[in-house]
Amino acid sequence: MKIKNFIDFLPSNFRHEKYFLSQNKLINFEKLCVLKDHEIYNIQRKNPLCTFNNFKKIRAIAIFKKEIAISPSEAYLLLHCGIGSVKSLARLTPYELEQKIGRLERSLRVKTETNFSLSNLKDWILRAQKVREYN
Repeated sequence: MKIKNFIDFLPSNFRHEKYFLSQNKLINFEKLCVLKDHEIYNIQRKNPLCTFNNFKKIRAIAIFKKEIAISPSEAYLLLHCGIGSVKSLARLTPYELEQKIGRLERSLRVKTETNFSLSNLKDWILRAQKVREYN
């Protein structure tokens, strides 16, 4: 399967949100980054099959992609580990982040396809800290 745009990577449980985003030409992650809570709420009100939480996750993934320059799948992994913002990522140490990913893998009894080194995780955290300094 070839990924053509940002929302193509989303899993099947986001099917209603993906449909809405593609119908409304919101397939660019830069546009998704700037969605406000009230805009997401209005979308959800007009489209009851779309959920507020799924849109917040999509926005968080877009923000991670834009500000930290990580792939959507890596951002999705961070969300599953309980890291929902750049601010929360910036507060961690590489060792803590590695522990969170390992805990997730053990609880799901799966190994993630990408092997993260401590230097890679440290790079993510440093980029998050730089973003926090500018904001």
